[in-house]
Amino acid sequence: MISIIGFTAVWKYFRFSGTTLNRMSSFKRIAGPIVLILFVLTATCCNSEEEKIFPVERSITESVYSSVTVQPDSLYQAHAAVAGILEQNLLEEGDSVAKGTPILQIINSAPELNSRNARLNLELAMENFSGNNAVLTSLRDEILAAELQFKNDSINYFRQKNLWEQQIGSKLEYDNRKLAFELSASRLSVLKSSYERTRHELETKVRQAENNYQTSLISTEDFTVSSKINGTVYALYKNPGELVSTLEPVAAVGSSDKFVIEMLVDEVDIVKLQLGDQALITLDAYENTVFEAVVSKIYPRKDERSQTFKVEAVFKKPPEVLYPGLAGEGNIVVARKEKALIIPKAYLTANGQVRTEEGLKDIRTGLQSLDSIEIVSGIDAGTSILKPEE
Repeated sequence: MISIIGFTAVWKYFRFSGTTLNRMSSFKRIAGPIVLILFVLTATCCNSEEEKIFPVERSITESVYSSVTVQPDSLYQAHAAVAGILEQNLLEEGDSVAKGTPILQIINSAPELNSRNARLNLELAMENFSGNNAVLTSLRDEILAAELQFKNDSINYFRQKNLWEQQIGSKLEYDNRKLAFELSASRLSVLKSSYERTRHELETKVRQAENNYQTSLISTEDFTVSSKINGTVYALYKNPGELVSTLEPVAAVGSSDKFVIEMLVDEVDIVKLQLGDQALITLDAYENTVFEAVVSKIYPRKDERSQTFKVEAVFKKPPEVLYPGLAGEGNIVVARKEKALIIPKAYLTANGQVRTEEGLKDIRTGLQSLDSIEIVSGIDAGTSILKPEE
């Protein structure tokens, strides 16, 4: 302002004094020194008006930044238990599934035939054990006949014995009755033992056949990949005819209506977090909308590649529509103070000091947000501070 006024005054002076030629000649001789003087005055004036501010008292919130990815709860990669060729996908991506619902089928001709043979062996074993033509039925009939024979021989023997004790009848007749009685008893005992042994053997064969059949069913089930939870099929990675390996996932299944927020937090900030901390989430799919969430899980293992820790949070009120993989940003609130002495971070020097009219001063800081920082001690609300010199 001074330079403009001074320059105007000089110009007016030469304009109204003497001839034009004389005025211009004189102006050239003194214009240079005058302009230099005015420039120095202007620079001095501007430097004396450096921008300064005063600390203000207001609330401050400290938060930890994280990247955000939305994923269904209980999301898992389904694998096949056996290798083979994919016969068909029984569901499509986006279909709802119940626990145990088959998702895809792998070709299993040999195991299926083995299962059928095992079922036939089981039916035969059960028929032998408890059917109308069972071996045990004939043995029971023989035992019944042997019991009747034993009863008859027993009556004849004891009748003949009583007569012989009274010296009635012959010794030969008595011996024959006794032998018949003993043979009947022995045969009945042998038949009962044979029955118990046969029954045990047949029962064992039924159990073995049943075990073989169940084993064959398990082998057959290995060729069918089923859902382990109630949810939604989010991805199918193989098409019919492709080779299925036990090392590669064949499908992705997760919850239908419950989603979690996966956040990656830098290792220098992870120690500040606690379960239950509030998180403010923004998603790229929902511009200008902030969603509240709560930290629900902190994974204790660090990812060595990204040098971050994984943290999970759940929405307090989730958006109406969510898809796996939605990305965004999050800020996890770790501290909040209502009345704090605040200055902009831009007014801190590289050494953590502030520049005042009296010189550099050491300060002690507290909470800090994205662009502000709390002053705990060193200056007060009446201290004017200047921007650090570049």
